[in-house]
Amino acid sequence: MLGWGASRLEADMDRLLALLLHQGVLDGQFLELRQLQDESAPNFVSEVVCIYLRESDKHLRSLRTLLSDAETTDYKKIGVHLNQFMGSSSSIGAKRVRNVCLIFRTASEQSNRTGCLRSLEVLEYEYCYLENKLHELFHMEQQKVLASAVRYPLLLG
Repeated sequence: MLGWGASRLEADMDRLLALLLHQGVLDGQFLELRQLQDESAPNFVSEVVCIYLRESDKHLRSLRTLLSDAETTDYKKIGVHLNQFMGSSSSIGAKRVRNVCLIFRTASEQSNRTGCLRSLEVLEYEYCYLENKLHELFHMEQQKVLASAVRYPLLLG
């Protein structure tokens, strides 16, 4: 008999994922990504997400740097970073982050510094929320794997 904690963690993961989908934080692309994971690649999703998070951190740092000086703001470079950020966000199903990137890109195309600064603030918030929830989801998944390995003896009466 498998450990009871594993089924509880599975239910918790399902509830968290349903919440993130309902909130629009994630979309169906994330579910499709999860379907690609199997016994031959048990860490596939977490590896893809780790790459996404690492690259996203770089994009956010670059965007902050590009907006730090009002005199020399390069809106074309901002657009390049946003397009890359938007593409990678779409590929993992980070819907709200992608949507903020769209708004941010519009502001950068209009050379709207105030709009860019506001969008960056919202983007950082949405990204931080996504990052925390993905870490929470993967932590639950690790705990589920550990709990699944626990076997309880059958008590015969």
